Amino acid sequence: MGAPATATLPKPISLYQTNREQGRPARRVFVSYCLHRTNRSSTSRLDISLDAQKLVEEFDPKIPIEKALTPPSSWYTHPSFLALEFDRVFSRGWQAVGYTDQIKEPHDFFTGRLGSVQYVVCRDDNGKLHAFHNVCRHHASILASGFGKKSCFVCPYHGWTYGLDGALLKATRTTRIEDFSVNEFGLIPVKVATWGPFVLLNLAKGIPVQNEPASDAVDNEWLGEASEILSTNRIDSSLDYICRREYTIKCNWKVFCDNYLDGGYHVPYAHKGLAHGLKLDSYSTTIFEKVSIQSCEGGKTESADDYARLGSKALYAFMYPNFMINRYGPWMDTNLVLPLGANKCQVVFDYFLDASLEDDKSFIERSLEDSERVQIEDIVLCEGVQKGLESPAYSSGRYAPTVEKAMHHFHCLLHEDLRNDF
Repeated sequence: MGAPATATLPKPISLYQTNREQGRPARRVFVSYCLHRTNRSSTSRLDISLDAQKLVEEFDPKIPIEKALTPPSSWYTHPSFLALEFDRVFSRGWQAVGYTDQIKEPHDFFTGRLGSVQYVVCRDDNGKLHAFHNVCRHHASILASGFGKKSCFVCPYHGWTYGLDGALLKATRTTRIEDFSVNEFGLIPVKVATWGPFVLLNLAKGIPVQNEPASDAVDNEWLGEASEILSTNRIDSSLDYICRREYTIKCNWKVFCDNYLDGGYHVPYAHKGLAHGLKLDSYSTTIFEKVSIQSCEGGKTESADDYARLGSKALYAFMYPNFMINRYGPWMDTNLVLPLGANKCQVVFDYFLDASLEDDKSFIERSLEDSERVQIEDIVLCEGVQKGLESPAYSSGRYAPTVEKAMHHFHCLLHEDLRNDF
C-alpha cells in the first residue's frame, strides 16, 4: 500500500506582503481581504436562514399521521437548523429551567444557559423573584455561576456590582466617564414565573418584564387545558426534592424527545425490566395544545420494590418543546433537554419523592439505581439513532399511527414555530 496522498494547502497570504510578492500595493491586499470578510459575514445569516427554511418545508404537517413521513434527517444533523430552533423555538414562550426549592429564600440564586442566553434566577432581599441575563453591562463578563446564596453579584472581571434586583450598585473607575447613568446600566431582565414546583422563563424579545405573572396566565400560556389534569395528578409542590442527575448524550435534542414520545413503543424491546412493571396494553396518549400526556397502568411484579416505585399508574407529560414530567408511585422526576450542538444534548433529571419516604435511604437508593438503568438503556438507543440519522442510507421514516401520535404532534408544533417570520 502506497504512502497516503498529501493535500497541498494554499500558502497563507499575509496582509502586509510586499508589492513584489503580490504584484500590487499591500494596502489593496488588506482592503480586498476586509471586503471578503465583510461580504462573507453579512451573507452568512441570510444563507443559514434560507437553508433552514428549505429544510423546514421538507416536512408537511397537513398530511395525516397514517400517510405522513417523519421529518428529514437534516432536521437532526444540520447546524443551521439548530440555529433556527434557538431563534424560533427556545427564544419564545415559557421554558422550564429549574425548581422552586432552588430559590426558596432571599439571596438564593441559580444560573443556566439556553443557546447563547446566559441567565440567572434569584430572590432579592425582600424575597421577590427575579431573572436576568447573566452578563455584566461593562464588558460582557459572566457574573455568576452555579447556585447558592449571594447578597449581590460582583463581576469577576472589573468589580462592577449589582443588587439582586438587578440595579447597578457600583461601577469601578468611572470617575471621568461621560454621558453615563448608573440607572441605565442595570442587568437586563428576563420574564420569570413559577408553576407548581417549577421555575419558568420567557426569553422572547420585546415583551414587558413586570411583576411575576398571575398563575392562571402561566397556566394558559404554558399548559393550556392540560393544567387541570396535571394538577389533579399530584404534580405540585408537596413532594420533597431528592437529587439531580445530568447526562450528556451524543444525539440531537429532538432524538431524545422522539424517544420519549413514541407511546411506549420501544419499552418491551429496550427496557425489559421496566416493561414487567407496566401493563403496556393500557398505554394511552392524550394531546393538548402544547402538551401531550401518556399514561399506563402498573402491572403485577415479582418484586414488591418495583411496585412500590412504579405504583398503580404512571403518567408521562411532555411540555413543548423540551420538558418532561414523570409521575409514578411516590416519585416524580423531570427531564429537561438542553441542546449543546446539532448532535449533542444534555438531559437534566431532577427527582422528587413523597415526604413520608424521604428518610428511607435504602428505598431511595434502589429506586435511583432502577431509574439509572433505564436512562443508560435510552442513551444507547438515542446515540444509535443519531448515527443512523447521519448515514446516507436514511432520509425520512414513517410513524406507527396507533402509538406515535405524541411524536407527530411534537413535529407539527416545531414546524409551526419554525415557519413563523419567514
